Amino acid sequence: MSLPQSVATTASHNADRAFMRDFLDRSASAMTAFAQDTALFEQMIELGDVIAASLRGGGKLLVAGNGGSAADAQHISGEFTARLMYDRRPLAAIALTTDSSSMTAISNDYGYDHVFARQIGALGRPDDVFLGITTSGRSPNILRAFEEARRQSVTSIAFCGAETGAIEHVDHVFRAPSDWTPVIQQIHITAAHIVCGLVERQLCPRG
Repeated sequence: MSLPQSVATTASHNADRAFMRDFLDRSASAMTAFAQDTALFEQMIELGDVIAASLRGGGKLLVAGNGGSAADAQHISGEFTARLMYDRRPLAAIALTTDSSSMTAISNDYGYDHVFARQIGALGRPDDVFLGITTSGRSPNILRAFEEARRQSVTSIAFCGAETGAIEHVDHVFRAPSDWTPVIQQIHITAAHIVCGLVERQLCPRG
């Protein structure tokens, strides 16, 4: 016998509430771990210094990722070129996920694994910084981009998760304290906001 609709709906909503509680608990736990990790604080300061030095010297920030991390790349680039905490001059940043003609041409002619590496080969200069976002730490196109950044003498930063293995050809690796993709992505954008805020404070101090 099937349950009455009201009973079935209540059971479904109870399961929904349990799902939401688990999601929020895992998110809060990871964010608390981030907030209490003094080593990550020092790393945020270091990354802010690295990007600020690049921009001060006429370089730019290149950012790339896949899926949700592609959206994060655009989000981060927008915070630099527009503003984050307050009004100030624009800061040079390019999301490598937005040029559909270049992306489809490279993917068609060379394969999707080369979609960011080719752009870094074309645009990257020794004063630049490349931020590659890969929650798994295994995205082939991001790993190839790191290799190309090394060849172009572009400083590289990886944003990944806690359980990813060693990532080669990268100068700085930020590991979000979580092994769950949705939460890793939340911490990535929080870390990016912090770093952007630190760069603003260095290059465009208020008052």
